[in-house]
Amino acid sequence: MAQVQYLVFNLSMEKIMTITAFLVNSFSANNTGGNPAGVVLNADKLTNAEKLTIAKEIGFSETAFVAQDHEVDFAVSFFTTTEEVDFCGHATLAVFATLFEQGLLKPGYYTQRTKAGLLGVTIAEDGQVTMEQALPKYLGNFAYDDLAGLLGLDETTLAETGLPIDVITTGLPDIIVAVPNGYLDKIVIDEAALSEFCQQHNVIGVHAFELCEEQSELTASCRNFAPLVGIPEESATGSASGALACYLSKHVFVQQENHFKFEQGRAMGCSSHISASVYSDEQGVYKVLVGGYANHLGTQQVVI
Repeated sequence: MAQVQYLVFNLSMEKIMTITAFLVNSFSANNTGGNPAGVVLNADKLTNAEKLTIAKEIGFSETAFVAQDHEVDFAVSFFTTTEEVDFCGHATLAVFATLFEQGLLKPGYYTQRTKAGLLGVTIAEDGQVTMEQALPKYLGNFAYDDLAGLLGLDETTLAETGLPIDVITTGLPDIIVAVPNGYLDKIVIDEAALSEFCQQHNVIGVHAFELCEEQSELTASCRNFAPLVGIPEESATGSASGALACYLSKHVFVQQENHFKFEQGRAMGCSSHISASVYSDEQGVYKVLVGGYANHLGTQQVVI
């Protein structure tokens, strides 16, 4: 009997918390489209296990957790529904758009601590958020036949672009793959095979793109696949957009300053717009910026 009472006492002492998560569509175009992210403020006392539980409950591709930092403005951690990742561009945008909308930040320049490093973020008067990304690292490349089958395309189709398949990180390592015009929406990935391939080669996923016509306001249309971290397809990917901007600056638009506008999510019926800029000099790239607007969807209460 005493043992039963002891167990009941322990259960009654278990911690129960109700967490408020802000739900935000990042990289929206005229308040439509975008990629949803969760944002949890005042997350200093949450454990990683609790953060993962919250991220799973929200169910978006990423949820960001904002904590205090003794040296910079904020420390931000990012969780998918399966694990923590070093950085997430669209969730970063969601964080600072939320802080701005809640009146906690004014337009200006701020610094966040992430596992990808200390990264600056600028909030404009109109609410546009532009984030600095880590300088690019070029981690290798693949042959066309390495990726063709994973994307449901022929090797000869990928080869038509004449562009390499590179692994680039500006926060997270992505495989950047060019496809000819008209083939982007024809991609059908093999999720299990792609997950195994990404795990084997220590990358997050594939960022595929097709260049737009010269007269278009868009530079490229994109699709992003990261089933390894629980994201079959994503409608806007900030980190991969930075990597793509560096790729294009290296292989297509070879000049010291480039400004791009990308569309992503069209195949999902959720078109998003992402701006990206790359600044270079004789020593290489010295600044990568990715930005856009956010559309706030509401809040969700999560009990843990």
